Amino acid sequence: MIARRTLIAAAAIAGVAPALAKPRAEIWKFDSLKRIGGLTPRIEGAPKLIDSPLGKAVLFDGVRDRLLIPRHPLAGTPQFTFEALFRPDGGAFEQRWFHLESGDGSASTAKDGQRMLFEIRTEGSEWWLDTFLLGPGYRAPLIDAAKRWPVGRWHHVAQSYDGRVYRAFVNGVEQARAELAFVPQAPGLASVGMRMNGVNPFNGAVRSAACPQADGAGSAGGRAPRRTAPPCPMGCRSAWAPPRCAA
Repeated sequence: MIARRTLIAAAAIAGVAPALAKPRAEIWKFDSLKRIGGLTPRIEGAPKLIDSPLGKAVLFDGVRDRLLIPRHPLAGTPQFTFEALFRPDGGAFEQRWFHLESGDGSASTAKDGQRMLFEIRTEGSEWWLDTFLLGPGYRAPLIDAAKRWPVGRWHHVAQSYDGRVYRAFVNGVEQARAELAFVPQAPGLASVGMRMNGVNPFNGAVRSAACPQADGAGSAGGRAPRRTAPPCPMGCRSAWAPPRCAA
């Protein structure tokens, strides 16, 4: 049975919840294999469109399926929230299922190391979240194997940075945090379904992702934004208690 919180989040990202605010947000709905977020993905393997209680989603086989999207949606932003609705279906222990990478995905840019990832670890009928940031002067995994969730169900995940603290969430519950001197990342690509270099494939489905940025991010003089954090279009809750809104 899908949690009420997840259904609320799905409604918000679909744009049917009342708009309480209008963040600068980029929404990717995985309801087509031809266009995602206004971009044309490169398809590897044979990911499939499926019906779900949340709408259309893309199913990945955990072996060779992935989508390469020609954009790093959080490039250039000093504060961010990165959210997704997904359904992990078990399988391999390490699955790196949503990878944002600066550069063109080549070996040279991968060595330079600017990336953001959603990963999971699975064991039997349970999974736990692993988020990861890597860039100039910082390397930050957030993972707590004691905080586990059931496979085969839809979940909302989020990672966020407010200018000082990096946090990870599952279904609105904080999983881990770390203080971090984050440096904005350069433009690049997204790999959905496995890591950028083609390893650690994902067995499960992805419905949507959202990348809102804080008001005033990147403004002249480096002043702090009016909000203390970006709002969350998909309904995530954080220590900032951002408003739930439709993008």
